[in-house]
Amino acid sequence: MQKTTIGILGAGAWAMALANLATANGHEVRIWSRGGKVSLSAVLQNADIILSAISMTGVSEIVCQIQFLPLSGKTIFVTATKGLDPQTTCTPSQIWQGAFPDHPVVVLSGPNLSAEIRQSLPAATVVASQNQKAAEFVQQVFSSSRFRVYTNPDPIGVELGGTLKNIMAIAAGVCDGLHLGSNAKAALVTRGLTEMVRIGQSWGAKTETFYGLSGLGDLLATCNSPLSRNYQVGYQMAGGKTLVEVLENLPGTAEGVNTCQVLIKRAKEDNIAVPITEQVYGLLQGKVTPRQALEELMLRDIKSEYNC
Repeated sequence: MQKTTIGILGAGAWAMALANLATANGHEVRIWSRGGKVSLSAVLQNADIILSAISMTGVSEIVCQIQFLPLSGKTIFVTATKGLDPQTTCTPSQIWQGAFPDHPVVVLSGPNLSAEIRQSLPAATVVASQNQKAAEFVQQVFSSSRFRVYTNPDPIGVELGGTLKNIMAIAAGVCDGLHLGSNAKAALVTRGLTEMVRIGQSWGAKTETFYGLSGLGDLLATCNSPLSRNYQVGYQMAGGKTLVEVLENLPGTAEGVNTCQVLIKRAKEDNIAVPITEQVYGLLQGKVTPRQALEELMLRDIKSEYNC
């Protein structure tokens, strides 16, 4: 494959992991961060790919800045951010596509704990786009013997899988923090996936996407690893810490905290049943204790496993 120029937005652990993968494949990588010395225009000049790995809160602002910059007509946007916009409840790819309708937008998401990728441990991910050629191009850029990349035609499903699992990871952290056992954890993760599918279907995502790497795969990785920041939020709150105390000492951003608040708003508007998300929201708001949240879930009306 010919050498590709990639402008990466963000310098956090996930951004640097992706930068290292592309660099190892022989591509030119430029990195922009708010505190960096290189200008945004210099980083993005003649870029074949603009990859965004910034936190959700900064997406809309950076999109506005880039709209005023000269870009190649062939530039592909890749979003590796997992979250929902607080104002519009849109996903990152929807924001990018709305601002750059003539450019392909590719979603990159999967069970990708950045600490493990930096150690060159085997991993797989998904790149999804309505533009198949763009997805295949990005696939070639990042694929390696240690990082297997699959394509998918359902960007909203891939994106929601990576976004919604962060809420379930908070709940999983609570489950482990309370030492509730493997049965409880299995039930939580399974019902969490059902909730993710329900939300995804209401937003037009394909059900099968949630049983792939960006849904079930990412859910399993994030709900079972202490490396997950969202898992740590739930685990430490179950141990008695407040949300403020946890976030003050947490390296990086736990996107599930913001996602949970936005999703509650969207679920009410669209009348979507989100029982696990509701309890996580109550916990984060200080309205219920971890154990009270568990009891609320266990005492819900009994019903059929499917279609509910």
